[in-house]
Amino acid sequence: MKKKIGISYTETNFQNYWNWFTPEDLGGELELLELSFEKNNRDDIEKCDGFVLTGGIDVLPAIYGGAEEYPYRPDEFLPERDEFERLIYNYSQEAKIPVLAICRGMQYINIMEGGKVFEDNGEKLNRLHKKGTEDKVHEVIVNTHSLLYAVTGEKRGLVNSAHHQAVRPDKLGNNLMVSAYADTEDPIIEGLEFKDKTGKAFMIGLQWHPERMKEKESNPFSQKIKEEFVKEVKKHTR
Repeated sequence: MKKKIGISYTETNFQNYWNWFTPEDLGGELELLELSFEKNNRDDIEKCDGFVLTGGIDVLPAIYGGAEEYPYRPDEFLPERDEFERLIYNYSQEAKIPVLAICRGMQYINIMEGGKVFEDNGEKLNRLHKKGTEDKVHEVIVNTHSLLYAVTGEKRGLVNSAHHQAVRPDKLGNNLMVSAYADTEDPIIEGLEFKDKTGKAFMIGLQWHPERMKEKESNPFSQKIKEEFVKEVKKHTR
C-alpha cells in the first residue's frame, strides 16, 4: 500500500500544491490525498503519512484574540477550514507525522501553539511582501542552527512573497523557534520549526510559497525542502 501525503484544500491555487509533487517525487511509494474542509473527509486524515498545510485566507482572529477589523480583512472567514486544519495538525503531533506548513499554514501552527500574528503588516511592509500582479521577491537570512539550514545548506537566498500577515516575534507559539527572517529593513519571520525536536516528527514552516516559486526546481528553498519532506514521509511508520 502506498503512503499518502495529505494536502489541505485551499480556496486559492490549490492545484499548485498538488502539481508541485511530480511523478518522480512520488515514484511507486507515495500518492497524494486531498484533505478538504468542504468535503469534511476527516477519516482520511488518519490515512496519511505526511501533511502539507497550505496558504490561503486569514485565520479567524477570534481564535487568537486578534482584532476584528483591520486592513485587507476578508469579507468572510472560513472557520470550518480553521477547525479542519486544527484536526490535521493535532493528529500530526499525536501520531508523529511530518508536516510542511506554507504561508497561512505556518502562521496557523504558531496560533495553534499559543502564538499570535499581526493582522496586517502595514503599507510599508506590504509593498515588500503582499502580492501584486505577481509574487514579490526578497532575500531571507537563515538561522545556521536550524533544521532549515541543515536541509537547504544555504545561509541566505531568494524567495517569493505573497502575504499581508506575519508571525509576531513577541508571541511565538510553544516550543517554536525562528529559522529564517526576511532580509529587509523590518525583518519579518520567514521560517518556523520546533525548538526542542525531541520526540517530534519533521516540521518546517515557510512564509514563502515553494510550490509556485520561479525556478523552483533549482532553488534549494523549494526543491531541497520538498525532497527532505518526501524523504521523511517515506520513513514514517505506523
